[in-house]
Amino acid sequence: MEQADPQLAPADLKAAFAETLVKTARKLRTRFNARVVARGLTYPRARALAALSRQPMTQRELAEDLELEGPTVVRLLDGMEQQGLVRRTPVPGDRRLKRIELTAHGAETAAVVSGISHELRDLILRHVPEADMQTALKVLHLVSDAIERDRTHGG
Repeated sequence: MEQADPQLAPADLKAAFAETLVKTARKLRTRFNARVVARGLTYPRARALAALSRQPMTQRELAEDLELEGPTVVRLLDGMEQQGLVRRTPVPGDRRLKRIELTAHGAETAAVVSGISHELRDLILRHVPEADMQTALKVLHLVSDAIERDRTHGG
């Protein structure tokens, strides 16, 4: 296990933190992807199923949630609709909007994705003390908030 050098200068510590955060996120995505691909899914479809299992959304809301461009989400949903995972239904009062809902098959598949997520989380976090997770979560929220502030200020 890599440990931060307590003697690192603040700038080096920030660099080490940012690099470790990026590498860790990439490793987590790779492990999750391998598990969903083994179940016949793709990473984008698994993410969409997870998002839609929380609540039905419009295409625009799903694009924002997944941080994808509109045309990419349209293609993603076209494929998911062909597989019988989702259905698009009109939104009353606005012909242009479509609500995306899971089908019964989609809900079953979303439950598989949820199981994969829980299994992976349990595996990778089993040796991390709860207090450390609480501290790490606070730090990640601070980092996320800073990224969001930078994004909203034209960064």
